[in-house]
Amino acid sequence: MTPIQDIDLSAWQTLAEAVSQPDNPFRYLSLSSVDAAGQAQARTLVLRRATQATRQLEFHTDIRSAKWQELAVNPRVTVLGYGHQSRLQLRLQGNAQRYDADSELASRVWHSLPAHTQSTYTGGPPGDARDISTDQPAESADNSAGKARFGVIIVQVTLLDWYQLQRGNNQRALLPYSITGELDAARWVNP
Repeated sequence: MTPIQDIDLSAWQTLAEAVSQPDNPFRYLSLSSVDAAGQAQARTLVLRRATQATRQLEFHTDIRSAKWQELAVNPRVTVLGYGHQSRLQLRLQGNAQRYDADSELASRVWHSLPAHTQSTYTGGPPGDARDISTDQPAESADNSAGKARFGVIIVQVTLLDWYQLQRGNNQRALLPYSITGELDAARWVNP
């Protein structure tokens, strides 16, 4: 079996590489939260940053979204990714921290976004009925309104559940992390 430290390094390298590779299967991850009724809610988000040293994942969102409100009540999340070609599943559990437009982090990130990305925050609230009569092409939209609706979610990962599917030899390891991001008592488990 591959040493767990190598698995840890490889998993985080895979996530870090996905940030800049649009075709990478780990670029688009499912983030699950829990709504007010206790129902799990999963949605796909674009991975914007993955930092092994701090065990953090960064995502961007509209602060009017249901997930933003859910994370205010219960910050515990699970992030799931699966690479079809590699047959690798990464399930990461942790706590989400929210940074709204007034925060230094969200402001800095907002100013680094291309105009077409900023324009995605200029429409109506996520989940509301869409008025297509007022739709504007992204290049003509005033993106300044979107800044107040922009938020950054940082997931502090506390556990990586690594699962490699291999015909006749599935492998699974649990890699817990300390509050400082250090690998803590990792172990092999039955798949």
